[in-house]
Amino acid sequence: MSKLKEKIKIIIFGTNTRAGKLFDEILVIFIVLSVFTVILESVRHLNQNYGTILFIAEWVFTILFTFEYLLRLFCIKRPLRYAFSFFGLIDLLSVIPTYLSLLLPGTQVLSVIRVLRVLRIFRILKLVQYIREMDLLVKALVASKRKIFIFLFFVMNVVVILGSIMYLIEGEKAGYSSIPRSIYWAIVTLTTVGYGDITPITLLGQTIASMIMLLGYSIIAVPTGIITSELTSYKKSNVAIISCTVCEKDNLDSDSFFCNKCGSKVDN
Repeated sequence: MSKLKEKIKIIIFGTNTRAGKLFDEILVIFIVLSVFTVILESVRHLNQNYGTILFIAEWVFTILFTFEYLLRLFCIKRPLRYAFSFFGLIDLLSVIPTYLSLLLPGTQVLSVIRVLRVLRIFRILKLVQYIREMDLLVKALVASKRKIFIFLFFVMNVVVILGSIMYLIEGEKAGYSSIPRSIYWAIVTLTTVGYGDITPITLLGQTIASMIMLLGYSIIAVPTGIITSELTSYKKSNVAIISCTVCEKDNLDSDSFFCNKCGSKVDN
């Protein structure tokens, strides 16, 4: 039984063998087709004309993905660790809406969750390094949270002051009916979005609006510089890491033979 589990694990989680590569290629095709099916189901006239075909196709994909999910749980030492990992939850969420729609009426709206299947391509195509880069970005954001908070507090004060000034200058005739609405205009203008639903009509108001627009361009660069600085420092200190191919845990010891999270063998 252990040999069977090891063979299944090599095929499902590994890509160094011909069988593993073939499994990944077939799985990518099924994932793309299943996501395409979900998209087509959302088109009303296609769902009316080909609803039966799409329904059958969805159940075929669901059964295949369910079988694959159970195989993943079967072939690893600690199935619960995998079940509660990021990709384990994605695998579960990609199939459970179909079963819920059968058991509980009214849960068909949850079918959109099945689009999460496309996230599984990240694992299959070994694009996990991009997820690690995302983790690096999150760490940089956390490290610079105080600076960003001070910056946002400054911006909040700016929009409150400028919004109040524009309320006094323009008034209700120009659409600045209240201070909160004027603050909304200041935020839209400062972020250079410019919906155009409220516009100043006086020369002084237009002058202040121009200053806010120019200020917006300079303000955008501030958080970018803060995060970039932290990101650069993290990249300099970042060393080579070993990760588990099953649960995607990073920062394993370089001499590790087994993952301390799921117990799977680590490929050094």
